[in-house]
Amino acid sequence: MEPAPIRIALADDQALVRGGLKALLGGFAQFEIVLEASDGEELLDKLPAVTIDVVLCDVRMPRLDGFGVCARLRRLADAPPVILLTTFDDADLALRAIEAGAKGFLLKDASPLELVETIEEVAAGRSIVAPVATDAIRERYAYRDRELSGETFNKRELDILRLLAGGYTNREIGQAIHVTEGTVKNYLMDIFDKLGTRDRTRAVLKAITLKLI
Repeated sequence: MEPAPIRIALADDQALVRGGLKALLGGFAQFEIVLEASDGEELLDKLPAVTIDVVLCDVRMPRLDGFGVCARLRRLADAPPVILLTTFDDADLALRAIEAGAKGFLLKDASPLELVETIEEVAAGRSIVAPVATDAIRERYAYRDRELSGETFNKRELDILRLLAGGYTNREIGQAIHVTEGTVKNYLMDIFDKLGTRDRTRAVLKAITLKLI
């Protein structure tokens, strides 16, 4: 029996972009476009009437943008994961995407294969914030890039970084690796120090950029 297709909602204020994405993804048997919207408000209005596996959403839209969509969906139980798309190669947008709760972040000039793989990974429950604006981010972190490698972190720290990338809270991380929440906080302090970052969002983005996770 063939697996059920991944049901996708498209939100972009440019009809040409929506049409292009629909035509592209329609060529893959594993995808089904079940909803289209021209902005975030229209998307959220239509979502309750359908079952969605992944939302593919432009960052910049009138009325409610992609970040607003992520924030609103985070309040709902069993909300579908969101992949944010942008034409702007801006490191701050990638940071904001993670902070907003997006499970994927992709430039609109990504290859069809990158788009397909990102949708499949996010539908499977993973977070893919790559390929992102890696050149800009690498410039921002260049002063420590050369000092870091996977050997800088022990297995437990890398496990915690992967859970952070998956959106887990400190309590959920503790439950997953069988330690107390206080111990998780201690691990995070060490991880932040090694990465030269001050919060979990930038730690995840830097770890992804440096291919640590």
